[in-house]
Amino acid sequence: MSEHVALYRKHRPASFAQVRDQDHIVTVLEGAIAKNNIPHAMLFSGTRGTGKTTLARIFAKEIGVADVDLYEIDAASNRGIDDIRELRDAVHTLPYESEKKVYIIDEVHMLTKEAFNALLKTLEEPPSHVIFILATTEEEKLLDTILSRCQVFRMHSPSRRVLAATVTDIAKKEGFELQKDAADLIAIAADGSFRDALGVMQKVIMASGDNIGDGDEVAAIIGAPKSTIIADLIDGIHEKNVEKALGAVGQVVSDHGDMKLFMRLLLERVRAVMLLRNMPNKKEELLAAFSEKDREQLEKLAEEAASPLNSHALIRLLSAAEGMGKTQLSHLPLEVAIVEICNK
Repeated sequence: MSEHVALYRKHRPASFAQVRDQDHIVTVLEGAIAKNNIPHAMLFSGTRGTGKTTLARIFAKEIGVADVDLYEIDAASNRGIDDIRELRDAVHTLPYESEKKVYIIDEVHMLTKEAFNALLKTLEEPPSHVIFILATTEEEKLLDTILSRCQVFRMHSPSRRVLAATVTDIAKKEGFELQKDAADLIAIAADGSFRDALGVMQKVIMASGDNIGDGDEVAAIIGAPKSTIIADLIDGIHEKNVEKALGAVGQVVSDHGDMKLFMRLLLERVRAVMLLRNMPNKKEELLAAFSEKDREQLEKLAEEAASPLNSHALIRLLSAAEGMGKTQLSHLPLEVAIVEICNK
């Protein structure tokens, strides 16, 4: 693996065929190219790390735009009216080598109100040789007048399964074997971002040397709790054993673990118990992402209808998760929730 190239750059998709989990967009773009019916302005909307600018670059390449005729503008850094006026003047110059010029404006929601207004006229009636591709993580901040001038494409956040498959495939390309539970933990830590998944995996590879271990080894590297700690917390809540449950939280704190990741792992297990209890026919699907040991525990807990691991507990834990960023003691909301659930 190159020491100087980040994995997300090295393995960035270079064609439509390599784009994962965005078939609903790729199919439309390929059809537009085949019919030569290309919109003059498009908006790619989605959460961070879903591949918005990557897909924009691929589209430009597929319609034959040379690098010299592809312009990328970061609206977070070039957000003023003077920047947009400069762009508005530049669009009228002809392409150097291609039939079209493509302007990719990333994080377009960061433009000032005056800059938006300056951009509107150009978006509405751009020169025939210009295509605009806007990208944003916050579509709701865009003016309706901007949205109405664009063909809008909303990117899916990749599922946990897709992220796990992605890091597993790329690990093989880098000469490493990634165990299933390790890949799954990286996918959870990535929280719906291809870029974050590869960033986490690069950290794991750097710390692991020649061999990547199991989920617990990966957990130690990225600050996630070991599976046994989560199991103890789940059992503690189920048994209404406050001391045991709080002890598991305390262990994560003393290990300087990622409390938000710990909470996500807890929520998915409580959710699994609730759904297993109410949708037993979906057992294989609901437990597919868990290890054999975790599957056994969750199945057993789901069979006990009187367990406090239910929808009410899940609602209380969701409230605790929302409160984690509002206090310096990030574990405090979880501790309070545990006490309330166990003593109810």
